[in-house]
Amino acid sequence: MHKVRKGFSSPGGASEPLPGRSSGFEDAALGQLYPSFLDDLLLDDLLLALSRSLLYSVTSSMALYAGTSGFAYPSWKPRFYPKDVPSAKFLQYYARRLNSVEINYTFRRLPAESTLENWIKATPEGFLFAPKSHQRITHILRLKDAEEFTEIFLRAVDPLRATHRLGPILFQLPPNFPCDQERLAAFLASLPIDLRYAFEFRHESWLVDPVYKLLEKHNVALCWAESEKLEIPEVATANYVYFRLRKAEYPEGERKAIWTAVQRQLGQHKDVFVFFKHEETPDGALYAEELLTHH
Repeated sequence: MHKVRKGFSSPGGASEPLPGRSSGFEDAALGQLYPSFLDDLLLDDLLLALSRSLLYSVTSSMALYAGTSGFAYPSWKPRFYPKDVPSAKFLQYYARRLNSVEINYTFRRLPAESTLENWIKATPEGFLFAPKSHQRITHILRLKDAEEFTEIFLRAVDPLRATHRLGPILFQLPPNFPCDQERLAAFLASLPIDLRYAFEFRHESWLVDPVYKLLEKHNVALCWAESEKLEIPEVATANYVYFRLRKAEYPEGERKAIWTAVQRQLGQHKDVFVFFKHEETPDGALYAEELLTHH
């Protein structure tokens, strides 16, 4: 029976809890909660699913978070950013109109602590950042033996977690990475349970029931990515959902359909994250604002 991971490992290999978080369930307490005759594997799977699910069912307020995949675009003037707003104030202004942003910057480099601190200062309480995981995890290591660098990445974004500004972490797999359920299972089991994650699969072989069940076991969201090339089925695998809408334009009828899908998930008491594509035009940001206005 493997142990539920309680935190990051220090460089020396010793386990330490995440700052500001409980170290998790204690084994002795678990023995009192569940009868000993249950099969160890079944018990372990049950506790993992419960611990991940309860963590957010207790703290979640069934919120809608909407934004774009980035914010630093001067070409959004004047339709979104006023002409007189300097680039250094873009995030501060963005956060007045939208309540979340997906960060692609973290795909190529680890963020400096000072950068995250500036982002936190520029945004109000409740604003969430959804960082994309580093390419070393998804594209170079391809989830294999990625535990050490994943810990490095999670430590880098920890200022967001510590200030309650961390949304789901997006793991975007490359298009030429076919399904490997065993590798995915091992990687999911290594992740700390007190964070939220979304997986974007871009090879059709991943879109099968066993993968959905694996994500559901760990309360990890299947990223509902929509693009001109591939549409992911809207299979809910967590008690939050993550839309990634990649088309450059969404006519009114399609936006109404998106709002209907969002309402349906909110009605099921799930937090909903919706991120539109970042483009040279601010249309994605305006679509996101429209969603929040409806809500």
